[in-house]
Amino acid sequence: MTDSISFPEFQQIRDILKIPVGFDPSVQREAEALADRDLSSLPNQQEIPFITIDPPTSRDLDQAFFATRQGEKYVVKYAIADVGFFVERGSVIEEEAWRRGLTMYSPDLKTPLYPAILSEGAASLLPQVARPAIVFSFRLNTRAEVESFTLERTVIRSYAKLAYPDVSLHLDAEREITNSGSLAGNSWSESLTLLEEIGRKREQLEAERGGVSLRIPAQQVERWSTALHGYRLAFEEASAVEGWNAQISLMTGMAAAQLMIERGVGLLRALEVPRPERVQMLRLTAHALQISWPDEMTYPEFVRSLDPKQPLHAVMLHQAARVTGGARYVAFEGEGQAWHSAIAAPYAHVTAPLRRLADRYVLDLLVELTNGHRPSQELMATLYQLPPVMSEADRLSRQLESAIVDFAEARLMQDRAGEIFNAMVIGLRQEGVVVQVTEPPLRTLIPITVWRAQGEEAKLASDGATLMVGEQRLTLGETVSLRLEAANPKARSLSFSLVQAA
Repeated sequence: MTDSISFPEFQQIRDILKIPVGFDPSVQREAEALADRDLSSLPNQQEIPFITIDPPTSRDLDQAFFATRQGEKYVVKYAIADVGFFVERGSVIEEEAWRRGLTMYSPDLKTPLYPAILSEGAASLLPQVARPAIVFSFRLNTRAEVESFTLERTVIRSYAKLAYPDVSLHLDAEREITNSGSLAGNSWSESLTLLEEIGRKREQLEAERGGVSLRIPAQQVERWSTALHGYRLAFEEASAVEGWNAQISLMTGMAAAQLMIERGVGLLRALEVPRPERVQMLRLTAHALQISWPDEMTYPEFVRSLDPKQPLHAVMLHQAARVTGGARYVAFEGEGQAWHSAIAAPYAHVTAPLRRLADRYVLDLLVELTNGHRPSQELMATLYQLPPVMSEADRLSRQLESAIVDFAEARLMQDRAGEIFNAMVIGLRQEGVVVQVTEPPLRTLIPITVWRAQGEEAKLASDGATLMVGEQRLTLGETVSLRLEAANPKARSLSFSLVQAA
């Protein structure tokens, strides 16, 4: 397979959603002029052996990590790409970034927030080159709780660009025999061991706080060299290494939020506490599926008890995702603040400035606050302008992802009309039934008309686990057999008929 393989419909979807193609020449010229900015005015931390850990093909590297022991405690340094060093306020690059809000991902390409010469070049924390960064320096106690932290603008050098699979294999070997991993013997090897050690402790702290992570495998369209069309559908579940890496990012976002709250100004990420009536509905669903949920067990504890590899537990995770609403940004000045219920703490987005517009300005604010300055009126105005811009960018990103998946499902299934597929019921709605097919891996809503004869009513039981359609009873977790009648890539739709209920 070559990089030229692509469905032209991917670009048609981007055109419909008005996702930009490339950058205006004026933006590109400005980016090229900024890429060679002199770093000599910044303090230097290039002697610290930072590493980056990302998907294998990533080049927009936002974060670099270093850790060492201090007796029974830890020192962690987390470097974040310093977009503000390059992108000046009022520049044409900044104006274009505000029109985009986020880096948008498609299977065939990505639409970056900033020109690649910056986002995958001069501003990216690539290995063996000096890069401007904002470095958070943490001191952690034996439980990996933050005792103190500082941050500063500085110059770093990443010593190695690592990929999640390679780190996973290395740590697997290290657990068996010390220094047997493929990445052992480097100046930065200890950081990998400590990533796991600290990551596990931070996961325990998250559980103690009442935080919760929904481990639902994401449906993706990805390149695949052996597939007929060059793409395949897949369910991707985050690895343990990704989880530990995420814990360092979460720790940084929590520390940033706490600093802003203490100084009375900032931009936080908020997620409402689950509504009691939704939690009660989820309890009824668990009871109906005979999944144990003791009265004294909280919603976060229950979610953590679920194993996504068990079919009924996977169904419950899908139901649990509906208990909370969507996250949002909240700008504040004074005593106002916001709570992120999934993290169970105040939290801020700061660790992905190359791919997310808001992070750059929160980082700029944190530098100001650390230096004892109050933010300018211009920066305060920016913080209040960001929430609607980010909300719209999030909405557009979800639309793109959904449209791409819907098209790919129809395109990759269009030659399979007439085939029978076994599917598990993972969601019940008045308007239809959400099913998950194992092979090919897809999730789709089957309209209620597939089950309902003319004149029959559909009634969802109070526990949310059963849907009555006439005399037919549908239950979460049951298996049904469906015949694919048609796949329409143009309409991005699949049409099934019912062969047999469980």
